[in-house]
Amino acid sequence: MSIKDLTQKSFSVLIIRSFGVLLLFAFTLFITNFFTAENVGRYDFVRSTLMVLGGLALMGTNQSIIYYSGLLKARKSIESIRSIYFKMLRIIISFSLIILGLFLCLFNESTITQIFNSTESYTLILKSIFTLIFFSITMLNIDTIRALQNTILSEMYRSLFRYIPVFIFAIILIQYNQQPYLVEAYLLGFVLLSVFSGIKVIKMLAVFKKANKESEKFSVREIFKTSAPMALSAIAYFIMQSIDIIILSVYEGFDQIAYYSVSVKLAMVTTLALMSVNIVIAPRIAEIFEKKNMNDMQLLIKHSTRIIFFISICVLSVLFLFSEQILNMFGEGYFQANKALIFLLAAQFFNSISGPGAIYLNMTGRQTTLNKILILGLIINIALNFYFIPNEGINGAAKATLTSLIIWNSITTVYVYSRDKIKIFLTWYEKT
Repeated sequence: MSIKDLTQKSFSVLIIRSFGVLLLFAFTLFITNFFTAENVGRYDFVRSTLMVLGGLALMGTNQSIIYYSGLLKARKSIESIRSIYFKMLRIIISFSLIILGLFLCLFNESTITQIFNSTESYTLILKSIFTLIFFSITMLNIDTIRALQNTILSEMYRSLFRYIPVFIFAIILIQYNQQPYLVEAYLLGFVLLSVFSGIKVIKMLAVFKKANKESEKFSVREIFKTSAPMALSAIAYFIMQSIDIIILSVYEGFDQIAYYSVSVKLAMVTTLALMSVNIVIAPRIAEIFEKKNMNDMQLLIKHSTRIIFFISICVLSVLFLFSEQILNMFGEGYFQANKALIFLLAAQFFNSISGPGAIYLNMTGRQTTLNKILILGLIINIALNFYFIPNEGINGAAKATLTSLIIWNSITTVYVYSRDKIKIFLTWYEKT
């Protein structure tokens, strides 16, 4: 992949994600100004719960479908992706039902109430679990569309279509004075998304319906064996993104969750470049590694990291300089998250200069190593959350995120260089 192609594709994805961020920004502004902080906090609690459980239900299939696409493309057997997708659906549905069964058997309302100090938590978690199948299928469909080389459409689902249903439903709730049903509006959106994205995927896969009999076959067991290690890293990553909100709900009210979640969403804007570039290069990394061309790999990573940094630093600067003004836009009380936002921006700055380490390990068959790194980061993150949050609230949660992110990114960078001599960290010069 040339510098020109990488830049063009990355910017195409970035543009779509930017529109998605604008839509999310508008939606967040809307709900924080027209819904109570408690209602917004409930919505963010459910969103975080669904992300954690979604990682379990997906079992890495949304990551491994990208891996398989790169692998099969290199082997000129891409038609095998059809059977892989339908077998992944079976895995997702099975694990979603297992999670539902385990929750109903192991937990009751009083236990959950004691943990979260809220009588609403049990119902909110249960609603999340009942929607888990639709959420997980949507996530798999989005990455399957990407695996089938339609990156633009994939990003439209991920960054735009994902927020449109809940935005429309939220407006309807305001019109009919039904603000307490914001959570239900959010969950219903994934029911619709799973249907529409599923129809699109089936249409795209129809071209492989008459695949050659000599096409590569992968059993459910083989797919699970490949996906499971990726699942562990995805689960760890999702938990790291959501555990602060979950732990906050133990010590703080839903209003504090709302304040903190706004700062998290603002800081995540800076990951646009990282995620956009990762989406473009992931199948290419798998393809290059299969061919063992490490010179091309270094070139790809070098340009990718530089693109990530230069875009991210522009966004970071704006958010840092105007943090107070931006937070005040979300309504009364949200300025409380200013200090937390600064910590989170620092975390994302380090993220931007660390390069695509996680995606590199996933796409080169080092899933087990990535799992160990992320689990270590997760353990540190959880420990720091429990240490900082009781005394510092939302600021403590942000500190925990910053520390754990620095640790696991640093370890990843060192490991990749020690094994493959690939520099994924931002570099400013080269030896001649």
